[in-house]
Amino acid sequence: MRKTPLIIALTSFIAGLMLAAFVFMNYPKTEDLSQVSQDPPRSAELSSALYADDRPAAQMARTDLNFADIAERISPAVVYIEAEKVEKVQVRGRFDSPLEDFWRRFFDEPEDREQERHSMSSGAGFFISDDGYCVTNNHVVEHSVNIKVRSLDGKEFKAEIVGTDAESDLALIKIKGKDFPYAELGNSEELKVGEWVVAIGNPLGLNHTVTAGIVSAKGRLFRDLNLPYQDFIQTDAAINRGNSGGPLLNMSGEVIGINTLIFGPGGGNIGIGFAISSDLANKVIDQLKENGRVIRGWLGVGVYAITEDTKEIFEVDVANGAWIDSIEEDSPAEKVKLQRYDVITAVNGKPVKDPNDLTFRIAEIRPGTKIDVTIIREGKERSVPIKIGEKGENEPEQPEVASGTELGLGVSEMTPRIARRYGYSTTEGLVITEIKPNSEADRKGLQMGDLILEADKQNMETVKDLETIIDKKKPGQVVLLNVRREGRRGTQDFIVTLRIPE
Repeated sequence: MRKTPLIIALTSFIAGLMLAAFVFMNYPKTEDLSQVSQDPPRSAELSSALYADDRPAAQMARTDLNFADIAERISPAVVYIEAEKVEKVQVRGRFDSPLEDFWRRFFDEPEDREQERHSMSSGAGFFISDDGYCVTNNHVVEHSVNIKVRSLDGKEFKAEIVGTDAESDLALIKIKGKDFPYAELGNSEELKVGEWVVAIGNPLGLNHTVTAGIVSAKGRLFRDLNLPYQDFIQTDAAINRGNSGGPLLNMSGEVIGINTLIFGPGGGNIGIGFAISSDLANKVIDQLKENGRVIRGWLGVGVYAITEDTKEIFEVDVANGAWIDSIEEDSPAEKVKLQRYDVITAVNGKPVKDPNDLTFRIAEIRPGTKIDVTIIREGKERSVPIKIGEKGENEPEQPEVASGTELGLGVSEMTPRIARRYGYSTTEGLVITEIKPNSEADRKGLQMGDLILEADKQNMETVKDLETIIDKKKPGQVVLLNVRREGRRGTQDFIVTLRIPE
């Protein structure tokens, strides 16, 4: 009886040894492990569990994120740009001295004088050909009298402006020489949201800084930016002041954007930056190189998008197209009697998606070309033949002074260019472009750059609106102006009364 536990233990030990030997003899060899892990049925099950739909193996493979290779290849094509600007501004006095009051009091010297103001701006750019053509932003080089370009290897060159385009914020400059390293413009239309991108520039003066991120969105538009032609790529690649004009690259090293804008409460990067798409840049650059300016088709309408809320009002079935809000004087649209609230649905039979689509489509048509515009007016569709005009700057450089008055007030209609000049985000009202010394406007404290929103409680849209009100006044009567001023203290709205001289 005492031997029974010993026999059981010995039997169990022998059985364990036999089982271990069996497992060892049948365990897969090392070289067979890859075959087990690549078993087709298991791979298929794993794929269906991880992805919503089956995709080709080529799409499932991870792209090689070799940022170092892109930086090494493209950085020599990126340059640092420093531009000296000269702008004429109105300043008080003649001599900038303590004797100023004396001269003004006893010799009746005017208080306002024109003075040249020198300033410096800096940014980035990149060569697009080996013969020295370089792309940057318009705001980096506009009004420049001297442009210096410095390359990655420290060489400095003088550049000349070939052409600028304020309406897309692009510029083309040229450096004398040859065999420059250059970057190629890619196809931004093929870019997908979520793709990796690389930015190269000179943020805060730190030359040839390389950052990376992804494409956050495409086709961004900003109505208050005063840029008529917009097609922005949004990215979270770090972009700061000084990146303007530098390239945004895809993983093939192609330029798919020109870095232009940042959104940040303090002017710094918070992961929201914007680049002009290469598709838009390509069209502008080609014309700047050929003509020194951009020639665009012109219809002469201000338009807004059709929304679900306005479909019923305009009697249209779909939320596509653009409804006319305003028509410019002597424009092609006015000549064929297009009307406010007409809905433009197609150009030459091709549907119009939205106002931005219409803007680009018209701009790309050669001036003088006859086209058919499909409109809906009061629920009825009709086709209107129109001869496209040429979009010029169409913005008065010299102020128009309201007639029949001695108020000393010169005004111009607010336009995108003037809005950019004075820093306004609106295109409403009349901007004061001239104040005569010792005039009624001067004595009441009005300044150049002030914006007249209303006169005698009426909205001001054209110079004629103001002239009509003033011309009806008799000597000694008062004109009530609602004025807006933007400055360091922010935006101020105030009322000014101007009395017609007797």
